[in-house]
Amino acid sequence: MLVKPKNKIECAIIFKTCIKCDLFLTISSARTNLTGSATPKGGLILSTSLLTSPELEIDLKNKQVRSPVGITLEDLRNKVLALSNKKYYYPVDPTSRHDAYVGGTLSCNASGFMPGIKGATRYWVKAIELLLPSGNLVNIQRNQYISKGGYFMLNEYGKISKIPVPTYKRPKIKNASGLYSDTGGVLDFVDLIIGSEGILGLIVSCTLGLTKYPKNHLELFITLNSESEAIDFHDFLYHYFNKDMSKITALEYFGYNSQNYMKHKDFLFINSKDVGIYLQIPIFQSSLDNKIMQWVKILKSFNSKLNLDNIIVLNDPLNWKKFFEARHSIPDNALTKTKQLGGVSIITDTIVPHENYKLYLKKVHQKLRKLKIEYLLFGHLGDCHLHFHLIPSNDQEEVCLAAYDYLIDLSSDFGGVYSAEHGTGKRKRNDFKKCYGEEAVQMIKNLKQSLDTKNYLNKGNIVN
Repeated sequence: MLVKPKNKIECAIIFKTCIKCDLFLTISSARTNLTGSATPKGGLILSTSLLTSPELEIDLKNKQVRSPVGITLEDLRNKVLALSNKKYYYPVDPTSRHDAYVGGTLSCNASGFMPGIKGATRYWVKAIELLLPSGNLVNIQRNQYISKGGYFMLNEYGKISKIPVPTYKRPKIKNASGLYSDTGGVLDFVDLIIGSEGILGLIVSCTLGLTKYPKNHLELFITLNSESEAIDFHDFLYHYFNKDMSKITALEYFGYNSQNYMKHKDFLFINSKDVGIYLQIPIFQSSLDNKIMQWVKILKSFNSKLNLDNIIVLNDPLNWKKFFEARHSIPDNALTKTKQLGGVSIITDTIVPHENYKLYLKKVHQKLRKLKIEYLLFGHLGDCHLHFHLIPSNDQEEVCLAAYDYLIDLSSDFGGVYSAEHGTGKRKRNDFKKCYGEEAVQMIKNLKQSLDTKNYLNKGNIVN
């Protein structure tokens, strides 16, 4: 049964009813994270689509916005721009922002195009209004609850709950795999909830930080000779910006086989074997022309032989339209091809540290070519987070699943994780176990049990 509460009081009534009647409850936002986190295990489904109160309220003095969870991320971003007269914006920028609800982005710690820690939702969350599995509502400010001795002491209307902190080792890279953790057992409660995929409660409103909105962006598309050169370019920028990749707002890659699934490829590429890179650079002070000249120098310092005729400035509306259509045509055409072959598409979400990435890609390419699976490679080069999109025929299902397992295992071997931005949900529970081990699984079970004694809320997400 699907229920659509209109406010937090109705949500609390639903929670308490499920507890009383021994019903499972699954929270569903816009279902854009692709991991099955909103797939029910019986009982009720709570849709957040009508949770559009409180009215979005911007605080320019403190550069933050209070937002409901049942609006789209794109709606939030546009309203912030309008209310601030384009002085501030909310920079988290996943591809699905036109469809994803704000609450869903909190649930899986969504990120997207902007590289670095500042590209992830968790970095921007200042406060949350949280409906606990008990049906009690609590307001949590960042820095209000910091764990001590491996536990939170959470005050629920006079009742003190002892909440254990997960202490498994979590790679410090773009990471949406499992709950936030710390080997020393010291966490902010806000960080624990963001990315917890609804197993610890329902966020009914939030306060998010804002940042200065650029007066313009420089949009560039460049081509390079090979994937190896593209990775070298990433490393060059990584050191050029002193490891702070958030100084650019997008560094996207179009690699192996992408051209064959891309609309307008003749507009973007001259050579069919080249790879492509899209760069978005914020402009705060200088003019667009000055920024172009600055980046021509940067590109030349990377490779003095770089053909400047192959650099496309996408700021022209027509150029941008063609690029936008090209970018979004890749996964669409790949999915169409898979349907024609009668297979099931698999899109990976693995990530490894930048120092291991070139070797990781080499080994994956070797494996996929050996298995003779059609595939392509594209995605977020700024975080060394690229998507292998597998396109199997109807008789390659087992081979494709074996290839997926190889990608997951290899990413872990190279110090990475199975999920950079989509979370774990129900589909990747085994990946979580393989990555972090049985002890980590038990930590999360113990944590959930401390808040959700009946294990009724979003059962099956991250762990069984």
